[in-house]
Amino acid sequence: MEDNLIEKYKVTTSISLKNTKTKVVIKKADRKLEDLRKDLGKLQDTMYAHDKYSVLVCLQGMDTSGKDSLIREVFKEFNVRGVVVHSFKVPTELELSHDYLWRHYIALPERGKFAVFNRTHYENVLVTRVHPNYILGENIPTINSVDDINDAFWDTRFEQINNFEKHVAENGTIIFKFFLNLSKEEQKSRLLRRLEKQEKNWKFSAGDLKERKLWDNYQFCYEDAINRTSKPYAPWHIIPADDKDTARYIVAKIMYDTLSKYTDIQEPELDDAIKANIELYKKELESE
Repeated sequence: MEDNLIEKYKVTTSISLKNTKTKVVIKKADRKLEDLRKDLGKLQDTMYAHDKYSVLVCLQGMDTSGKDSLIREVFKEFNVRGVVVHSFKVPTELELSHDYLWRHYIALPERGKFAVFNRTHYENVLVTRVHPNYILGENIPTINSVDDINDAFWDTRFEQINNFEKHVAENGTIIFKFFLNLSKEEQKSRLLRRLEKQEKNWKFSAGDLKERKLWDNYQFCYEDAINRTSKPYAPWHIIPADDKDTARYIVAKIMYDTLSKYTDIQEPELDDAIKANIELYKKELESE
């Protein structure tokens, strides 16, 4: 019998990333995913008709952790009207003229739909924490130099993120947060493949190597962010990411099993007047 993947990978106590697995192999994970993503697609159709919940899927991970391919494979059977993917990169001039959460608020999913954040609002306590000079571009009144960015600043930002997620969860958004936990050795292999295979060259950036040198800094920031923000209304799941097929299956399984617990998600009943006249409507159409 397969383990309860929801509880197995959910963060409920303080964690240490160096003590978490980066590789798990589930046999025939790719085949299992084929059936599971069809079930997820059907469930999303029901959610669309039900029109009371939305789903936010947050994906974080180091470069090459497999976020893009996971999105492609897990959501392949979704109706295109039911899922929107947002990839948050360097903030634009317009985005920087608002507070850092603004661009994430306006990308939240409508009721009945899924939104996937490929990199998320957590970039604001990850990449900006590793590179605090980026904060200066936000033009925050109390921040005039990097020296003003102290522990209290990050404490406040984590509190703001928790409040943001609590607010949207209380208003009907089901939140999934997945950290794709990649080993440094596997990242090296994937970067080398990008260089060795011509069709993958476009994915490579010299910046990838610069960021790789900051691996330990990022691991510290990820660990701290996960420990501070894994809440019952928005828990983190740490997904072993060295085997892509397994990682994709685990993410899909956690989503499906969690959503299946919402027994109130049902297709709406037909209006009594329409239900009573179905045969009449059928005859009217057939007699044309």
